[in-house]
This record gives sequence, structure tokens and C-alpha cells, in this order.
Amino acid sequence: MAAGLRWSHVGLNCTDQKTTEEFYTRYFGFARARVVDLGETQIVFLRKGDAYLELFAAGGTGPARPANDDGPQAPGRMRHLAFQTDSVDAFLAELGDAAEVTLGPLDFDDFICGWRTVWVRDPDGVIVEVSQGYEDDGSHDKDGA
Repeated sequence: MAAGLRWSHVGLNCTDQKTTEEFYTRYFGFARARVVDLGETQIVFLRKGDAYLELFAAGGTGPARPANDDGPQAPGRMRHLAFQTDSVDAFLAELGDAAEVTLGPLDFDDFICGWRTVWVRDPDGVIVEVSQGYEDDGSHDKDGA
């Protein structure tokens, strides 16, 4: 690893920063960490532990290409954000109709017993994966070989 290199953040373009901020603070536990005032616009940083989301005001009325299922499969586009939970069903119950389910919930017991996942669309069309029960495969070395 390059000296001192560590994860920083994901930048999201938002149709309405306030709506996007409320979505990630309410359903994913993020909190406002900083606001950078740029005059007519601002950048909002949300933090949860070591993870940050950077929210930018973006023109337009929605995503140029709506994402479906588990996200866009085109090179150069983020496929989805992903979070872990103790219970996909409890998460969905809390979420209610605040976001559209785009895929699932699906069970992946053939790979990992108890692994279950759902994908939802955030207010700006970004696909967000929420999983329970995922575990790394301990048979692989640290280099992923």
C-alpha cells in the first residue's frame, strides 16, 4: 500500500442535497460532518465511522440513465454503494416506502449460510445494497491470490 493511503469518501451528485442527506442520516446512520460554503452552492460531508459521503448539488431532474437491479453495468460508472446490517427484513421495515426496492431481497445461502441482500434506489437514483451475513473467505491469503 502506498505510504499513508487510506479510504476517504464517495462523492454523490444530488438533485436535492437536503433530501439525500436526510435519506442517508435516517436510514444509514450518517451524520453531518462539515459543510463547505461555495457561495451559491455548498458541499455537504456526511460521516459514519471512517466512511464519508460528499454530497454535491447537481443540476437536472434525475439520473441521465436510471439504474436498475443491482446497479449499472457500464464501465466507468459506480455500480452501487453497499452497507451491512444485522437484518435485511428489519432494515426494509424501517425504510418502508422511502425507497424503491430494485432487486431482492435475495438469499445467497449457496455461497454463505445466512447471506441475504436487497438493493434499493436512493433519492438521486444511486443503487444502494444492504446485506446481512456476508463473511470473507478465510482460505485466501491477504493478497487475494
